Amino acid sequence: MAEPKIAQKGPFVLEVEPGNHAWCQCGRSENQPYCDGSHKGTGIKPKVVKIEEEQEIAWCGCKQSGNKPYCDGTHNEL
Repeated sequence: MAEPKIAQKGPFVLEVEPGNHAWCQCGRSENQPYCDGSHKGTGIKPKVVKIEEEQEIAWCGCKQSGNKPYCDGTHNEL
């Protein structure tokens, strides 16, 4: 399995609508923080989360969070 790439050293802070969202875990997506299928062949799959209500979310951008898919500040240690 490939190692995830760091998409950015900081979170992607977005207003998110309710529904299922596929967060990119590989770091290769051109549609960060969401999956665009670029993980194919890496052995890394997106993490699908169900959001119940509209809210602001800090999605992990470094792909190293201990609370995936959400930012926990791990990027400060990279």
